[in-house]
Amino acid sequence: MLRLVIGLTMAAHGTQKLFGWFGGGGVSGTGQFLGTSGYPAGDTMAVIAGLSETLGGLGLAAGLLTPLAAAAVLGTMLNAIAVHGTDAFFAHKGFEYELILAIGAASLALAGPGRIAVDHYLPAVRDHRLVYGVAAIALAVVTASIVLLVRS
Repeated sequence: MLRLVIGLTMAAHGTQKLFGWFGGGGVSGTGQFLGTSGYPAGDTMAVIAGLSETLGGLGLAAGLLTPLAAAAVLGTMLNAIAVHGTDAFFAHKGFEYELILAIGAASLALAGPGRIAVDHYLPAVRDHRLVYGVAAIALAVVTASIVLLVRS
């Protein structure tokens, strides 16, 4: 259930950025927001964020390459926390929502997707769950840090 809720929520957020669905800004609206938030090439960053959220979310929902899907979600949420700031914890001005999604994704990276998942049929992923989970979290933190470093 956690995989489905986080995955489908993130996929919906990604389609807001990519296509303007569900009241989203699409690439241009999201790109403008990211540009004013200090990211270079706002439209490009909007596509990257949208793809990370959509594909990472769908991967989590299906339990497909779960550690990698979780890394995509975690890295995006770390950037979202940085953009929204940490001045307040509770929504709508705080970062609690992004933190819950980030910790949920990290937890799924470590625990794995469960039995009802595509990964269950991929022995390479299934047999090395902890190793791949730790590597995915490290990948997400390093990638998010690099993206935040280029943000002015």
